Amino acid sequence: MGTAKMPCLFFYIKSSNKIFLSHGLSLSLQLETNKTFYTMISRRILRIKVLQTIYSYYQGEGELINAQKELAASIDRSYDLYFYVLQLCVEVADYCDRQQEAAKLKYMATLTELNPNKKFVNNKLITQLRENEALQTYLTARSLSWAQYQHVPKSVFNDLALTDEYKAYMADKEESYAKDKAIVAFMLEHVILENNDFFDAIESQSVYWIDTVEFFVGMALRTIDRYKASHGANAKVLPKYKNDEDAQFADQLLLKAVAGCDKYREMISENAENWDLERIALLDILLIQVALAEVEQFPNIPLRVTFNEYIEIAKNYSTEKSPLFINGVLDKIVQKLRESGDIIKPTDALPTE
Repeated sequence: MGTAKMPCLFFYIKSSNKIFLSHGLSLSLQLETNKTFYTMISRRILRIKVLQTIYSYYQGEGELINAQKELAASIDRSYDLYFYVLQLCVEVADYCDRQQEAAKLKYMATLTELNPNKKFVNNKLITQLRENEALQTYLTARSLSWAQYQHVPKSVFNDLALTDEYKAYMADKEESYAKDKAIVAFMLEHVILENNDFFDAIESQSVYWIDTVEFFVGMALRTIDRYKASHGANAKVLPKYKNDEDAQFADQLLLKAVAGCDKYREMISENAENWDLERIALLDILLIQVALAEVEQFPNIPLRVTFNEYIEIAKNYSTEKSPLFINGVLDKIVQKLRESGDIIKPTDALPTE
């Protein structure tokens, strides 16, 4: 079954929190962000993967079992990006090292070139990643490598070397694991995520990566924030799922949404006032269809959470008017289901937009 091209989304997960990785550095390497860094693949990402898979499923003529395999593959491939980003930090330092070593061989090498500053090359956090058993084992098992994209670490390093933060880090003679962590965090947040070569390489390698790259860079940031020098090569990487329930969530949501297709679309048609089902965008229909499957089949998920999730996804993937339309139709259907006793969930405030 072919993969339909879905609209792209650079995932910004808003939060009022600020995460500081500077640890009192005089060069003020502060990682200030409006993103929540998850410690596993979030259900928001899983919902988007289900939406992409079901869109592709209805656009083609494949079997449901193939759609399930495609969904599992898309989640696995997205998780690959987390490890790939961590390895890029190592590749950038390795590129720096090769450049310094090559400069020593110049016929008229300067004293600086003959005695280069190895602080970034010997960055303790990057060394920890290079020697991390779990990271390197995963990269080998999944055949993940930057070997065919060596222009990316070069480009990232060149951008990094121009920043005041890098210059201050290199000039600081104090050896500090905390400062080593801070410069890597700065590189991830403010250099890699602003590097066009990085995004071009990501987009060319996997259709599953480009719309969630910020999320997995966030996971990489959370990883290094948790690392301690004492962890050595045994520092843990983040798991794919929080628990077994999350591991089964996406597959079950896909199956329930497809199984209830006729029922859910009839509900949509009956409750979309002044709208013929054929005139409603397919993406909006699928958003409501998947949301209804979640409402009916996952009793432990509060209604407010389901409403908010699909409205937020609609804001990024569908039309400007879609969130209001989806919220209105969902609200009508859910109210009827509650009145009939078909769904029993705790009363909670639903979105009003």
